[in-house]
Amino acid sequence: MQIAMAETIARKLSRPVEISELGFVGTDLADAAYPSTAGGAIDAAGRLWTLLAHRVNSPIGGVFHSGAALQAAFAWRYDLPDPQVTRDGRPSLTAADIQPLHLLAGHFADLDRRHGGGSPHTRALMADLLARQVIPMLHGAYADAVGRDLMRATAALCGQLAFMSYDAGEHGIAQHHVTIALRLAKAADDRLYGAHLLANLATQATYLGSTRDAARLAEAAVEGAGRAPAAVRARLYTTAASAYGRSGERRACRAALAKAERAVDRMRKDESPQWVSYFSPAHLAGATLKCLSDLRLHRQALRHASDAVTLASPNARTRALHSALIALTHAQAGDIEAACTWGREAARHASQVSSARVTQRVQELTAVLNPHRAMADVHDLLSTLAPVPSSRPHPGPLK
Repeated sequence: MQIAMAETIARKLSRPVEISELGFVGTDLADAAYPSTAGGAIDAAGRLWTLLAHRVNSPIGGVFHSGAALQAAFAWRYDLPDPQVTRDGRPSLTAADIQPLHLLAGHFADLDRRHGGGSPHTRALMADLLARQVIPMLHGAYADAVGRDLMRATAALCGQLAFMSYDAGEHGIAQHHVTIALRLAKAADDRLYGAHLLANLATQATYLGSTRDAARLAEAAVEGAGRAPAAVRARLYTTAASAYGRSGERRACRAALAKAERAVDRMRKDESPQWVSYFSPAHLAGATLKCLSDLRLHRQALRHASDAVTLASPNARTRALHSALIALTHAQAGDIEAACTWGREAARHASQVSSARVTQRVQELTAVLNPHRAMADVHDLLSTLAPVPSSRPHPGPLK
């Protein structure tokens, strides 16, 4: 209603009109509160997506709130399930109407892995599509089974937009999307995808340095997933290991890595949800390398280097992250020549993606190599790394 009024007046005035100019209180784009009902999640999603679609070039603030993340995890885990999600309205939906949404989530996930989440235009396009196409469906009429599938598909789309926002450095927006997606996954009765979303929150918290809360989130994800397929377990244990490694908890980290390794050995594609199909032994190798590097076991970490880059071709961002990590670990181990070799590989892949996470890792490599810039190879590499594109290279503060 407010957005429509602003758009109508903007057309008459031939200039943008903000909601605040009409006397309405603006929506907090980084509100990370867990919606108490599925209807509340739908309303929050509609407001968020509509506003994001209209703010392509406007900076969006907001920081990651660890307390809100833990509250969301607790509510998702222990709140009573929705007895039914049947709804009356228009249009009337069938199962066939929902399938394209699942395909669309997969399409955006593929784009994200190939190009990164850094482009604000891509995220605005996705938000606009969700606001214009998916929200009317959520307000339509559907039987319980169709409604739960619609919630599941919408959670996947919302979760994907969350991850893209996280990759772009929009941490408050990412967290808001995850909490909405968590509530929708709860309404869909999709325990596994909810655990996956919690693991994404844990990954974000680890990246931002809130390692104790990250470990709690990862543990809640493992507990909430229950008897999950091997690929899901592998992903969740890997996330926990990353949190433990970053916080220096050597024993817990090694235990989680061992569980992840055993799960990887049991992975079968035909029993895994589509959204976890990306996870491979290379992802575990990259996480192991990072964990051991965080624990200052650089030589041990580098034993996993070759496995960490044995990735499927669409994973351009992960290839950039892993090759930069290998270069960084070589530099930390004192092998500057090998660091330059891998650094050139990292620069090649980093130039293909727009990702704040890739930018930050390249900046970490640059900082470690800077004292050696008198060496010709280092000087040339630093010149190559300088133009690496960035969305928001520096993470926002935690609250």
